[in-house]
Amino acid sequence: MFVLLILLAFPALAETPEEKGLSIAREVDARDMGWGDFQASMSMLLKNRHGEESLRQMRVKGLEVENDGDKSLIVFDQPRDVKGTALLTFSHKVKDDDQWLYLPALKRVKRIASRNKSGPFMGSEFAFEDLASQEVEKYTYKFIRDDELDGRPVFVMERYPVSKYSGYTRQLAWIDKERYIPLKIEFYDRKNALLKVLVFRGYQKYLDKYWRADEMFMDNKQTGKSTLLTWKDYKFRTGLKDSDFTRNSLKRIR
Repeated sequence: MFVLLILLAFPALAETPEEKGLSIAREVDARDMGWGDFQASMSMLLKNRHGEESLRQMRVKGLEVENDGDKSLIVFDQPRDVKGTALLTFSHKVKDDDQWLYLPALKRVKRIASRNKSGPFMGSEFAFEDLASQEVEKYTYKFIRDDELDGRPVFVMERYPVSKYSGYTRQLAWIDKERYIPLKIEFYDRKNALLKVLVFRGYQKYLDKYWRADEMFMDNKQTGKSTLLTWKDYKFRTGLKDSDFTRNSLKRIR
């Protein structure tokens, strides 16, 4: 019996920080599978280092894709100078994401090259790569420590982008131990200096299973700029299809 107990305990003892980090990431992913599709409203509040603000209003749609990354569509409704601008993203598990930006003033769909995905999206502190679904296969992982954040027990782990075009060398993530959702992520630039900090606030549960944050606050530690995304009016399983996420559909947006 003593030998059996040792053998049963051995796998846990032998788990490396890399294996534990990967298992945490897989659990985060597994708990967020099966939502199907969603639609929501989102506001984007931009603030510069002097405290000057500008506000934008958008619509967001998402579609879960079996055996690949999710599809998403972001459409700007206000202000007038960006109305109709839209970003279509096809996330992928093991290859670079496909992204297209529709610019209504030019009546043109522009493909975002992989090497440009580290650039800012519409003047915000979110890069194009931040807006794609965060598939497990896009990173390698390493568990760092157990900790607490705002009174909640968390796992702290690092993840390292696989894509050579990523703007980040690594990301440090605080994952809620109970709900397996991110509470905070630090982004380190290509020089391995802290670039941005993303904080998730006001989580709500939908369909008795899926957690979504009401607010996502991205603070650029190098420029003093920030972007606050506020989500509202989530609706799940609304019947969206692949045909709602095509390059041609971008030009028909109203």
